[in-house]
Amino acid sequence: MSDLEQRLADLDDQGLRRRMRLVSGPQGPRVVLDGKGVLLLCSNNYLGLADHQRVREAAADAAMRWGAGAGASRLVSGTMTIHRRLEARLAEFKGTESTVLFGSGYLANIGVVSALAAAGGPDTVVFSDALNHASIVDGCRLARAQTVVYDHCDVEHLRWCLEQHAGRPAVIVTDSVFSMDGDVAPLGEIAELAQRFGARLVVDEAHGTGCSGPGGRGSVADAGLDGVVDVVVGTLGKALGAYGAFAACSRTMTDFLTNTSRPLIFSTAPPPPAVAAALAALELLIEEPGRVDRLQANADALRDGLAREGFEVAGSTTQIVPLIVGDAALAMRICEQAIMGGVFAQAIRPPTVPDGTSRLRLAVMASHSKAELREAARVLGRAALQAGFRPGAGVPVAAAQPARSPRAVRVA
Repeated sequence: MSDLEQRLADLDDQGLRRRMRLVSGPQGPRVVLDGKGVLLLCSNNYLGLADHQRVREAAADAAMRWGAGAGASRLVSGTMTIHRRLEARLAEFKGTESTVLFGSGYLANIGVVSALAAAGGPDTVVFSDALNHASIVDGCRLARAQTVVYDHCDVEHLRWCLEQHAGRPAVIVTDSVFSMDGDVAPLGEIAELAQRFGARLVVDEAHGTGCSGPGGRGSVADAGLDGVVDVVVGTLGKALGAYGAFAACSRTMTDFLTNTSRPLIFSTAPPPPAVAAALAALELLIEEPGRVDRLQANADALRDGLAREGFEVAGSTTQIVPLIVGDAALAMRICEQAIMGGVFAQAIRPPTVPDGTSRLRLAVMASHSKAELREAARVLGRAALQAGFRPGAGVPVAAAQPARSPRAVRVA
């Protein structure tokens, strides 16, 4: 057995081996999964725009007008008319002076965090929430700056960490809506600390843009922090149903990132069809803000249905609802049983989530019906029992998060 085969066998033994499932047709409330029709409860197509006719037509038209690809990086010949149009519209939507497009949310986060850390010089310290997305974690690693990991959403621990490194250039980075837990960062308090300690603040709104705040403008706007956060990162591949990402910021920051962010400088520009699709989706969101209200109402309906089945759903207040079961193999068994019952809710296991907190991560769409969500809750309740798990044995989000250590500094 080769070393690669041995590693795969080890993953099998731990219940952590993954495989790609095949979805036939567009992303919608219902899909065909590996040949079986199911209700889709694990897509980030939150507003149901990925398969919207106007969005599809915009992508097709852009392919005919500007071609299938941009052909070069942004700084060579890859910045096209459609890129500038979307950047201007996103800046208006986010209430910032400027935005700059990246190829993906992953590239945006590693590009922004590493560039800002380098700007402060070798003494820079990056302060990162313990449950930040992997792209932020990798951005901290690529920054080659000291990274201090503060306890999840623990403002007092963050304050203490900042005090220990007072006087050094600092960057604070956090998700707004945490992708695996569905909880929201205390952005107002974090922004106050950033101002008090002279730190730059980066907020990743990947799961907030289009889903929360006034008109779907995100959690930063919901907290009244327009113009306070140095960089707001957002994606085009979730609520906006396309692909790509952006950094919303000042004109000076855009110019800085354009000159220093390696993922921006050395990556081919986002393809015109994806950019045009995102622009059409953004226009739909602006025209129809009721989609955000429907998304939030659907999330409440699912939580209510799950609670009736005995599941612990406390802690999530967004369109992301985790059902934490603990054991990785158990999470997979429940997932498979639910698929047999007609519901696809993906099992999420380490290293995506901490050891002992494997879960089904449920993601609601505005295009689901409440009847579908109530039935999905019943299917998940039966699936849990069939897999040998009593729904009431789960734990709320807050109880499943890593234990806090108010006087410890973890360095990544």
